[in-house]
Amino acid sequence: MKEKLLLIVLIAGLAACQSRQKEIESIEKIPYQYRSSYHFAPESGWMNDPNGMVYYAGEYHLFYQYYPDGLQWGPMHWGHAVSEDMVHWEHLPIALYPDELGYIFSGSAVVDINNTSGLGSLEEPPMVAIFTYHDMAAERQGREDYETQGIAYSMDKGRTWTKYADNPVLNNPGVRDFRDPKVIWNESTSKWIMSLAVRDHVEFYSSPDLLTWTKESEFGQNLGAHGGVWECPDLFPLKDENGEEKWVLLVSINPGGPNGGSATQYFIGSFDGHEYQVQDAQTRWVDIGSDNYAGVSWFGVPESDGRRLTMGWMNNWNYANQIPQSGSRGNMTIAREFVLNENILKSVPITELKDLRGQGTSLDVREVTSLDQESFELEMKFVSSVKAPLQLTFQNESGEELLIEFGNGLVKVDRSKVSGNSFSEQFNPVLASSFDSDIYEVRVFVDRVSVELFVNNGSLSMTQLMFPSAELDEVTFAGDVEAIDEVVVYPLSLKTPR
Repeated sequence: MKEKLLLIVLIAGLAACQSRQKEIESIEKIPYQYRSSYHFAPESGWMNDPNGMVYYAGEYHLFYQYYPDGLQWGPMHWGHAVSEDMVHWEHLPIALYPDELGYIFSGSAVVDINNTSGLGSLEEPPMVAIFTYHDMAAERQGREDYETQGIAYSMDKGRTWTKYADNPVLNNPGVRDFRDPKVIWNESTSKWIMSLAVRDHVEFYSSPDLLTWTKESEFGQNLGAHGGVWECPDLFPLKDENGEEKWVLLVSINPGGPNGGSATQYFIGSFDGHEYQVQDAQTRWVDIGSDNYAGVSWFGVPESDGRRLTMGWMNNWNYANQIPQSGSRGNMTIAREFVLNENILKSVPITELKDLRGQGTSLDVREVTSLDQESFELEMKFVSSVKAPLQLTFQNESGEELLIEFGNGLVKVDRSKVSGNSFSEQFNPVLASSFDSDIYEVRVFVDRVSVELFVNNGSLSMTQLMFPSAELDEVTFAGDVEAIDEVVVYPLSLKTPR
């Protein structure tokens, strides 16, 4: 019997090795240009949601959902990188590994300055990660309570981590999809507040010490989009452009996004430390494109900076496991600042991105213009609002085209003539959004595998992946070009290797 069992194990192991070898051979055939040039990506392996985004001692920490041993979703770890500017990143060793309680799913990190947890001291406050344990064995057994919340702490600025001995700190009450804790400090109640995604709504918990949690309230069963499971909530205060403080709640949803698959919605309202009250029932989206998901904001950005900073996963669960990337699979969006203008949460590219710019070139919109670099930023300003449609087309010598169109109350991105669309039938090539406001400014960030579009200082943003066979090195303009004041293109490149 033992010999037969050993033979079964050997055969299974051989099959797994053969499958892995086929995956490697397939990956090696994918062109290298499908790796981004200035967006964050792991050195190897699979990546999805950003996690544990925290600023401390001059460093922005980016943790992320990570599977180091393959290019498709697998047992989740927390990868780790740090940056001084959210642009140039230093890769660090894996922060958190799966253990007997489960995989390490999404969550957040804080710096416990007052040592409320007792895990450090006032002189040496701990960095504390709060994450979801996902017990795959329990899920396969048909149990409902397979997700719980655990913590870990670091005393060396996030370089090494110790998991709390009495995990989990928040047990599951017997429901599926009980995950993605985002924790903030609430000054009015002097408590930590956890926003937790629970199936089709958000639940709020409070704690004096990060170790014991009390349920405060629920939100959202009958509000917002409900085309799929709610994930990755983030609650934070933000002053609008008139100086009035409001509370923003981000909630990612999969599926059910405005252009198919996964996307992130937001609410605007008030929070008293116990309950969240929304000011209206309108569904609003952080990004109208198809490839910006699970974004949350950085904890601990100094008041002297004053920005609410964010980054998302540049992908979509409709096809995330199939996108044609080699070496590693998955990218983050560029970092952005949230700015609240009345009821609109604007996404503004961070100013630090301008450090990537090379010499700008003014374009003649009546001519075909060659571009000097495959990764660039194009900035357009208008003398008058676009009336008739205006088309902006990036193309290459193979005849591939990426079309961006404005006008008639619509913004559209058409990647149907970019060749690398065949990997998934769910990869929607044409994306559109209504936009009735006058257009006075457009910024377009193009990388090897992506285009990120920002209209009117981030009042509308659209993020899309694309996979051309060669760089898009020409640009043409058509339609209402008389509305254009100037167009400047800047080559973008990292100043130091990642």
